Amino acid sequence: MAACDARIDRHARQDDRCLRLRAVVGVGPLTADAMVASIGNAREFKNGRQLAAWLGLVPTQHSSGGHARLGAISCRGDGYLRTLLIQGARSSLERAKRVGLDKATPEQIWIRSLACRMPFGKIIVAIANKHARQLWAMLAHDVDYDPHAHVHHPLHQQASV
Repeated sequence: MAACDARIDRHARQDDRCLRLRAVVGVGPLTADAMVASIGNAREFKNGRQLAAWLGLVPTQHSSGGHARLGAISCRGDGYLRTLLIQGARSSLERAKRVGLDKATPEQIWIRSLACRMPFGKIIVAIANKHARQLWAMLAHDVDYDPHAHVHHPLHQQASV
């Protein structure tokens, strides 16, 4: 087992995409390598929501007549990659709880706010969903992780005006 972990870690250190993905809290060499291997070209997905839906990290819809009814998490798609993202989300939640508010990143502050108002299972899936979307953006646009990227988003700029 240790030899396999070392081999995966070695491969993840040699691939630029894996190195970029590992900058996200909760994404280690195993998750990064599995993400790159599973999705291949991230541009095949129109956006991060499609990737999250493909992984089964979004609720099922039972909508009719203008009433949107969301059900349980669909759990369709790549179960192995979804499990890795869920485990990484647990790690992110624990780290967000341990860090002080003065040193917390915007994502950790968001996670802490979720922890105050949602049950544990929903928090974990929400974090995994966010990570899947972030990883898609990083792979599709060949950019590094930026914890303050939300400040540059057009919707954030409209809200602050």
